[in-house]
Amino acid sequence: MATVKKKEKQPVRERIRQGAAQWVRRDLVGWLLLLPSLFCFIFFLWQPLINGVRISFYETRGFDTVRFIGLENYVDVITNSSFINAALNTLKYGVWSIMLGLLVPVIAAVLLNEVVHAKGFFRFGIYFPCMVPGIVTSVMWTILLEPDAQGMLNYLLGRLGVGPFQFLQDPNAVVPIIVMTMTWGASGSTAILYLADLQSVNTSLYEAVEIDGGGILQKFLYVTVPHMSGMVRMMFIMQIISVLQVFQQPFTMTGGGPNGASETLGMVAYNYAFINNEAGKSAATSVILGGAIMIFSIVYMNVKKKDDTQA
Repeated sequence: MATVKKKEKQPVRERIRQGAAQWVRRDLVGWLLLLPSLFCFIFFLWQPLINGVRISFYETRGFDTVRFIGLENYVDVITNSSFINAALNTLKYGVWSIMLGLLVPVIAAVLLNEVVHAKGFFRFGIYFPCMVPGIVTSVMWTILLEPDAQGMLNYLLGRLGVGPFQFLQDPNAVVPIIVMTMTWGASGSTAILYLADLQSVNTSLYEAVEIDGGGILQKFLYVTVPHMSGMVRMMFIMQIISVLQVFQQPFTMTGGGPNGASETLGMVAYNYAFINNEAGKSAATSVILGGAIMIFSIVYMNVKKKDDTQA
């Protein structure tokens, strides 16, 4: 009986051995090439992400967990005035970002699409700010916007008999000015995407508008805008996702000031972790922020899938 069972199990072992050998021959090299990237992905992304979610449910001393407290960190964070102020500021960033960051690339793309001579020069010019590191852009604009008469922009305005202005020191002006610098540094890449989309417009549609007596405005309203609507919808959602993650520019240019007027949710998380040594509350803030980003990311993917299906 034992001999029969051994003979029955032998084919199974053989198939497993052959399958393993086949896997080694076929996939091992690929897995070896993938292993460094997979290790970095798990170690530098997923492990901190999961650990951050875990810490958000604990009372912490520095970055060490002390005891489990459930949702207490989330309640403390949401009811804190700095979080509420940063959330309202994020809303302001969003409004100004849509007004500037969404509109400027569209206008730039339309103008680039109409350029006849020196196309490469103008395309490089609009894209060049995207090649400048973000921290360099922030420092450059901070120097240009110095509040006294020796600041570059105030000096030029002073030659015209205007100013000086308190650009980044004005609570009412600081957010739109920061958004303006962000738009200068990032709108080029979006404009190139819009330009690529415009290149696919059927020129016969423009000719039809001309035959009907339409001008540039009619071409833009009845051909360009409908054609770009899908891309604009996706960029709109991407703009919101980017605004939720704003940190570098206000941190570098104003430190969240004046009086918290430019503070963002990312800065609130930073202050909890590195100023107040409250890693649990910092993690809770990051989880809330990450949840909002995830929601808009899902919306973005659904919109993109819908547009791809219709295309």
